[in-house]
Amino acid sequence: MKRTIYSRLAVIAAVATVQLAGQATAAGTAGLDQKFVATLNDYVKLRKGALKDLPALKPNSAPGDVLAQQGRMAERIQAARSGAHQGDICTPEVAAELKRLIAMSMQGPHGPAIRKSLNNAEVTSGAAPLVVNGRFPDKLPVASTPPTLLLNLPRLPMEVEYRVVGRALVLRDSTANVIIDFVPDALPVNR
Repeated sequence: MKRTIYSRLAVIAAVATVQLAGQATAAGTAGLDQKFVATLNDYVKLRKGALKDLPALKPNSAPGDVLAQQGRMAERIQAARSGAHQGDICTPEVAAELKRLIAMSMQGPHGPAIRKSLNNAEVTSGAAPLVVNGRFPDKLPVASTPPTLLLNLPRLPMEVEYRVVGRALVLRDSTANVIIDFVPDALPVNR
């Protein structure tokens, strides 16, 4: 009887913890600089304009054709954003909020799983330089960002994705393989 009561209390406590963490995350994300969302939407518009005349690939295109198309896309986006710099999208205010959300995730109940996933990705600090408007380094694996970390970060347009390289949080164009912006030292030292 006592064991059943303790089990039920444990389930209630776990549900309450998840709900409170979700509320804190939602409150944190709601406070994220609205310029971040607007700037990302501006990027998507610029991207669409840069790629509007590019012929689409056939569904059964050869891998070489896909890579060539990716290169053409990257060149057009890079030309359209020739003056892009680190911090244009991830402004200091946005970077601070993203770091706060990451720290909150790492300290939460999913922290150990996030750390394990990041450590298994084998992306080491200093493995390749990150350059805004440059190509995501080919020698780096395009490791997925842990889903439990993504849940606490603002949603991105489908053309953009988060990637972790060392301690940096990178915004990457998912098809052109271009680094849109990044937040250096976004992840804690002892992850």
